[in-house]
Amino acid sequence: MAQQAAVKKRTSSVAKPMKKAKVEKVYPFKWEGKDRAGNKVGGEIQGANSALIKAQLRKQGVLVTKINKKSTLFSARAKKVKPLDIAFFTRQLATMMASGVPIVQALDIIAEGTGNPNFAKLITTIKNDVAAGNTLAASLAKHPEHFDDLFCNLVESGEQSGRLESLLDRIATYKEKTEALKAKIKKAMTYPIAVIVVAIIVTAILLLKVVPQFETVFSSFGADLPAFTLMVIGLSKWLQSWWFVLLIAIIVVGWSYQNLNRRSKAFRDAQDRALLKAPVVGEIIYEAAVARYARTLSTTFAAGVPLVQALDSVAGAAGNVVFYNAVNKIKQDVSAGTQLNFAMRTTNIFPTLAVQMAGIGEESGNLDGMLEKVADYYEAEVDNKVDNLTTLLEPMIMSILGILVGGLIIAMYLPIFQLGNVV
Repeated sequence: MAQQAAVKKRTSSVAKPMKKAKVEKVYPFKWEGKDRAGNKVGGEIQGANSALIKAQLRKQGVLVTKINKKSTLFSARAKKVKPLDIAFFTRQLATMMASGVPIVQALDIIAEGTGNPNFAKLITTIKNDVAAGNTLAASLAKHPEHFDDLFCNLVESGEQSGRLESLLDRIATYKEKTEALKAKIKKAMTYPIAVIVVAIIVTAILLLKVVPQFETVFSSFGADLPAFTLMVIGLSKWLQSWWFVLLIAIIVVGWSYQNLNRRSKAFRDAQDRALLKAPVVGEIIYEAAVARYARTLSTTFAAGVPLVQALDSVAGAAGNVVFYNAVNKIKQDVSAGTQLNFAMRTTNIFPTLAVQMAGIGEESGNLDGMLEKVADYYEAEVDNKVDNLTTLLEPMIMSILGILVGGLIIAMYLPIFQLGNVV
């Protein structure tokens, strides 16, 4: 009962979502000047305009003699800012702040240390906002494409409670584990697909370039060819005549899939449900979703975010419509006074272990700790299953390659073998 009362108390103080402010553009500038000792110095820096950069360098004891905006017309295309970059940024910021480095100086060090101009520009913009008197959470909220509501709400909670360093450390751990889990899933999905695509390309090259050469040789035999060889030759002729139609069909199907996946929520939802039911891969996706649910809820609840608001963040980070709907139902039940573990059980989605651990956490007052153990367990399960799947797929893929390439070779040499037997 005491735990329920504590949960209700925390659910009553739901924070309002922060407003997204307008993003101020920054540009790269090349500058030259003299330091306090009169030595010539220079470099590159990101900023909104030359006046602000001169003022910033003047504070560092540099008298700017020349400054020009750097042209980006013929420069190499900068790398995108990836989620792994955000995880690395969070870890660096948490480490430096825990060591006593002021936040503005820490952001400046991180910006100078990155080799990605786009990432450096992003961090410099955040640093300038913080230096102007804005909170870190408000500065991050200006960049929703890189820092989602969950990230910003956790940072805001840390700033309000005076525990920003520890909250950043928890966020960094959350981002690192989440990205590692995504990488494992991508590995399980992309490895076999990539090998099969390569096998299909090799087979197409053999049919278009090698088989026609054998066909010319066979035409001088004056004997009936085996059915298998005739089938391969017929497939080669069809591919030579209609390869462009097949290529256009593949491009149209790929474009249609991407377009449908981007625009149709019903298609994405059906795809999510189908993936959960897929053999072998479906089990990995299911356990990854459970791990993501437990990790997100543990991180937000430990940060002092009210449970109902935490479940909002969990639903957004679910990554699958089945779990998204289940978490929304849990949120409604918890808002009505139901215990979390009972609300999880009624969805018939979560495994028994996760439900029981949530119940133990509620009874003991250590819900975030129990959920973290659930996340660790299912992340380890995903790791093991992905490794096992990769080990099992390797001989299967080799078999597919052998059947495709070896079958074509046998079809081409079979008439030669038969001719040798006749002689």
